[in-house]
Parts: sequence; C-alpha cells; structure tokens
Amino acid sequence: MLMVGMVSVSALAAVGMSMQFMMIINVLMTLYVIGGNALISRFIGQGRKKRASALLFSLGIFAIALSAFVTIGGYFGSTQIYSLMGASSEVVAQGSAYFKILSLGIVFLFIDNLLYNALSAAGDTSSSLYIKLVSSAINAFLNYVLIFGHFGFDAYGIEGAAYATVISYCFNVVAYLLLLNKPNSKLHLIPIVRTRDLKRVWNVGWSAALDRGISSISFLVFVSIIAAYGTAGLAGYQVGLRIEGIAFMPGFGFAIAAMALVGQNLGANNKETAYKMGIISGRIAYVFMGSVGIFLIIFSEFLVGFFTKDIETIEVASNYLILVGLAQIPLAIMFVYSGALRGAGATKTTLKINVLSLWFFRVIPSYIAYKLGYGVIVIFVIMNIETFIKGFIYWYIYQKKEWLNTKV
Repeated sequence: MLMVGMVSVSALAAVGMSMQFMMIINVLMTLYVIGGNALISRFIGQGRKKRASALLFSLGIFAIALSAFVTIGGYFGSTQIYSLMGASSEVVAQGSAYFKILSLGIVFLFIDNLLYNALSAAGDTSSSLYIKLVSSAINAFLNYVLIFGHFGFDAYGIEGAAYATVISYCFNVVAYLLLLNKPNSKLHLIPIVRTRDLKRVWNVGWSAALDRGISSISFLVFVSIIAAYGTAGLAGYQVGLRIEGIAFMPGFGFAIAAMALVGQNLGANNKETAYKMGIISGRIAYVFMGSVGIFLIIFSEFLVGFFTKDIETIEVASNYLILVGLAQIPLAIMFVYSGALRGAGATKTTLKINVLSLWFFRVIPSYIAYKLGYGVIVIFVIMNIETFIKGFIYWYIYQKKEWLNTKV
C-alpha cells in the first residue's frame, strides 16, 4: 500500500477496494477452514493425529476444486465488480487489471489459508511465523522491483504489486508442503478421504460461511456508501483500515489462540479450561490492542503521511484512526470471543450476532446518515458505535457458557 500510494490516489483506492472483494473470497474459504479448525483441534485434543492429517488431505482436495471457480469468476468479472461498487473509471481500470492477476493465483491463496489454519488448530503457530516473515520480505522486495521497475525489470505499476502477491503465495505453499513432510510436524498429508469428517466440517462451516458472506456483503455496501463521498474519502478509509491493521494483528493472533485452545480442551473434555483459555486470550488482546489504539490516536496524521501526500485523503484517514483508536478494546473482545465460539463449533451463534449487528447498527444507519447529507466522519462514528455494541453482545454470550456444550 505504501508503494502503490506513490503511483496515484486511484491506484491506492483500487488496491484497497480489492481487499473488500477478498472478503467475499474468504467466505468460500470459511466453508472448509472454520469447520476444519474446529474438528482438527478436537482430534488433536483427543490424541488422534492421523485422523486430523487425513482430514487435512481431504480439505486440500476440496480447496483446490473450489478455487477453480473463483479464478474464473475473478478473472472475467473483475471490471464489473469494481463498476458495481461505484468506483471512478480510473479506479475501475486500475483495479480490474490488478484483480485479474490476483485471480490467477487464487489456488495458492486457498491452500495457504488451509495449511496455515490447520497448523494453528494443531497448536503450531511458530512455523507459520517464520514462513510469513520470509514471504513478506519476498513480497516487499518484489513490490519494489515490479511496481517501479528496478534491476532491469519494467515498471508494471499496480500490476507489479499483484504479481508480487501471487509469487509470495506460491512460496508459502511450497514452504508449508516441505514442513508437512518433516517427521516432527504437528500434521502430515495422509491420502485418506473420510466423507463423514467432511460432512462434519460442512455442518460447522456452512453457518460460518453464511456469516462471512452476509458480513462481507454488508461491508461492501458500507464501502460503497463511503465511495459515494469521492475518491479521497474512499482512499482515506482504505489507508486508515490498513494502518488499523497494526492493532488488528494482535486481535487476530489471540483469536487464533483462543480458537485452537478452546477446541483442543473441548476435545479433551476440559470445559472449564476451555472457557478460561478464551478469558486469558481476551485479556492479553485487550492490553495489546488498547495500547496500539492510544498510539493510533496520538500519531494518526503522522502515520497516514507515509501512505499519501494528498491533503484531503490525509484528513479523512486521520479522523478515521482517531475514532477507531477509541474502539480497540471492544474490538479485541469481538475478535477473541468470536474466535473461541468458532473453535467450539458455535458458528450459528456468531452468524446471528454478526448479521444483526452489522446491518441494524452499521449499514442501515450509515445509509440514512448519507441520505440526510452528513459527512463521512459521521459514518465512521456509526461504525464505532456498532463495534461497541457487538463487543458487549459477545461478552454477554461468552459469560453465559452455553456455547461450551456445542456438538461438532
């Protein structure tokens, strides 16, 4: 995003919008990832490593087949997708060129996501850390080379960023496959297909996928409302969202921890320990995300300045960061407790919470505010209020402990 921001504001907005489309693609990955996580973590908790490894192989075949449909749709429909979002003609042209290339590497993204989550569910997150560190370095270097044209390469601009991303996904997959072949790996690829386990994954995964699907649609509608305020408003939101990712990461990390530890302890029939694992993960996440939230508030304009020099974009992004900085603690609650519930297989509960909260407390009020002529800052305030409400709902549901009895 830093490098693309040096190309143009339109390129910045185009890459940012592509991340919203990736949320839709994540819906399909959720079909096998969330259910797979819940089942693999329980198998590991029961000491059934071979059964977990056989399930991973089955899910890999499913992921490859599913990715073929996404590649076709993304490659041939990218222009229409950007146009439907109400982007300007320049953003549509740049975004469709970027997304077509990404679509060709979707199969690597699907496999990467599966292996990352499966190993996390089995309790191995350190291997992924090292793989992603190297992958990120490769991605950054190739961005520099291919976007601007260095070391004898042509300057491909926004398309160079897409090529760099696809190559880094390829590296991830190769690294994970080599890791799974090691004797001491938490999981292996055992070529056995158990349709019964796949059905169990589906029973958990469909509601999680529906949750992600409706949530993604709501986010797309939300982004389209922001896009109506112009390219600067859209780019400012996308830049703010990327910087907020600094705060997101601890939340995602401890959500994965909660998901794995809750699932493993429920597999071992330790319900009280499973409950405490979510509480502990949540407390650590509050500290991390709350501290980063303060940092975002104090240094908002300074951080945005790295991405763009456009004054209007800087103003929008800075206001966004100040507001979201105030909501990092309820966001931590939402991340960790929803992760714990998914680890337990209680995906129907998270579906109800997310759908109702996003549409009734974020999307619909934002649309009304836009129609009434309020500025984009009011939209960000509404977004913050929805985060506080959802955080409280997750806290209330988690404390009741009924989710501990979910059957997978």
